[in-house]
Amino acid sequence: MARDIFRFKQFDIYHDKCAMKVGTDGVLLGSWCNVEGAGSILDIGTGSGLIALMIAQRNTGCVIDAVEIDSTSCIQAEENVSRSSWKSRINVHHKSLQEYSVQTSKTYDLIVANPPYFQNSLPSPRPDRSTARHAGSLTSNELITGVKKLLNPGGRFCMIMPVTEANIFIGKASESNLFCRRVTSVLPNHGKAPKRYLLEFTPKKEEILRSELVIELDRRHKYSDAFKELTKDFYLYFRY
Repeated sequence: MARDIFRFKQFDIYHDKCAMKVGTDGVLLGSWCNVEGAGSILDIGTGSGLIALMIAQRNTGCVIDAVEIDSTSCIQAEENVSRSSWKSRINVHHKSLQEYSVQTSKTYDLIVANPPYFQNSLPSPRPDRSTARHAGSLTSNELITGVKKLLNPGGRFCMIMPVTEANIFIGKASESNLFCRRVTSVLPNHGKAPKRYLLEFTPKKEEILRSELVIELDRRHKYSDAFKELTKDFYLYFRY
């Protein structure tokens, strides 16, 4: 059974009420996304509030709106935010992206998402977990439409996806003039194919910057220096 609480260096995440628990994908995205100069930030599908809190720690001047469609996850995100040092800068909204994009007049310097992506697999018997993991509640086209409406002209959109789904998404986004600017291939360990892409999109088409990130070396829990460097401000067991 997953622990009810996950402790980071500057905040704690309770995730017993959330459909999706704290995982490597969220930590990677929260550590990797470029937060420099972003005063207004939107976190789509915040879940426990993990990524919003990570960004608030990294960017001390930003204001973050975090939207979440699942009611119990939204409550948990609000509780996690309220216990943090950045509660005055994070606003949690119980809304879908589709609702929020229609109702708000705000635009953002940075948008982040760890979206549902299992479009062709069987739904989970738990409705909340199915919503979090499956694209029925937020299709790729709906995500692109929402991001296009809410992103400032010079803004960035960052996300994490499995490789197959990411390649499809890149093509769809480019058709809507949302262009991939940066790709980091995430390899579970040396010699393995990448399992995830960390992606950054902008409204302006430029040369794509590519890199790789290996998580583990020759055995489990022996982490690469690059992974430790990326996440050292958050994981308790990376103490340098």
